[in-house]
Amino acid sequence: MPDKGLFLQNIIAIIWDFDKTLSPQYMQTPLFQAYGVDERTFWDEVNALPAYYARAGIHVQRDTCYLGHLLTYVKEGRMRGLSNARLRELGREIRFYPGIPEVFDCLKAVLDAPPFREGDLRLEHYVVSTGLAEMIRGSAIADKLAGIWASEFIERPALPDADLSEAPAPGEISQIAGFLDNTTKTRAIFEINKGVNKLPDKTVNDMIPEEERRVPFRHMIYVADGPSDIPSFSVVKKHGGLSYAVFDAASRERFAQAVALLEQGRIDSYGPADFTNGNQTCLWLSLQVQRIAERIMTDRKRALESRVAQGPVHMDG
Repeated sequence: MPDKGLFLQNIIAIIWDFDKTLSPQYMQTPLFQAYGVDERTFWDEVNALPAYYARAGIHVQRDTCYLGHLLTYVKEGRMRGLSNARLRELGREIRFYPGIPEVFDCLKAVLDAPPFREGDLRLEHYVVSTGLAEMIRGSAIADKLAGIWASEFIERPALPDADLSEAPAPGEISQIAGFLDNTTKTRAIFEINKGVNKLPDKTVNDMIPEEERRVPFRHMIYVADGPSDIPSFSVVKKHGGLSYAVFDAASRERFAQAVALLEQGRIDSYGPADFTNGNQTCLWLSLQVQRIAERIMTDRKRALESRVAQGPVHMDG
């Protein structure tokens, strides 16, 4: 371990997918309910969009084309008045699996043990999702998160020759500000790894030695629900972190997917999406946080011993 560096590497990070991982529903469900939009119809339309636009020679991204379709609903008056503030309000209505948000405090308590507390070890939670950042910010878990990577909207875009010295006026969402798909979610993981979210002058493309990165991959646990998360599972696991799949215990298909992910070597383990204290998933996560913390403390001790020369001792005779 270096004497000096950008970071102390005292952070353990749990990185969460959102839909079907923390919540049994798609986070947009309260949005559709608020505007009287049939959810199944909307997603059927979204699933048909790639083929529809392909007829005009246009390729659209399957994971994120729903964002443009939401804007179409707003423009056509089906979701009149939808703003970022309204999205945040609707986030309060997102339902979660049992044990959420209590599991965040349960896992934090693991590091309250004296050796870890004295070593200033800390646990951080991040959401990396193809969903809507504002809805996550309004949800019951928002104050438990150290960071959110998800899709965002602009309300009133800057006009040509506009005065850009003031904040834009609020209004209906009208443009996509940024998005994540199931592949670019891995970029967010590298940003957490390198700590660029904490260093505004650094970017994910900057060369930062492994021993200088804020959250080494071996200090990470990635939790998600299915095959669409394979890129993120693979990146974390390949670089020494842990990957865990959750499944809805009421679904044999979801269980089979989790088993397949383990058999394919994509994940380290799996369990039901029930985070209640004492249940399998909470126990597994708690154990891994403890093991990572113990490894950090052991590595510190070895590094210290390697740098400290034994002092002279008194010898008789």
